[in-house]
Amino acid sequence: MDVDPTVFRLAIFVLAIFVGYYVVWSVTPALHTPLMAVTNAISSVIIVGALLAAAASGTSGELTGSILVSKGAGAVAAAFAAVNIFGGFLVTQRMLAMYKKKSK
Repeated sequence: MDVDPTVFRLAIFVLAIFVGYYVVWSVTPALHTPLMAVTNAISSVIIVGALLAAAASGTSGELTGSILVSKGAGAVAAAFAAVNIFGGFLVTQRMLAMYKKKSK
C-alpha cells in the first residue's frame, strides 16, 4: 500500500508546525536575541531562493502560466522574507538596547 505524496508532505508540514511551536515557546528570554539572529540568517537564505524563483524563465522564452506563478510566488516570498529580515533586525536592536547602560 503506497502513501499518496500529498498526504505524506502534509503530515511532514503538520509535524514541522508542532516542532516549531514547542521549540519557539520553550526559548528563554535570554536566548531570544541569538535566536532572532539565526532566524535572520535563515531568512537571508530564503530570500536568495525567492529571487531565483522570481527570475525563472521558460525554456522557450515565452511566459507560460507556470512561469508566471513561479515569478509571482518568488516575488511574494522575497517580499515576506525582506519584511522578516528587517523586522528581525529592528527587534534585535531594540533587545540589545535594553542591555546597554543608560548614560547620565
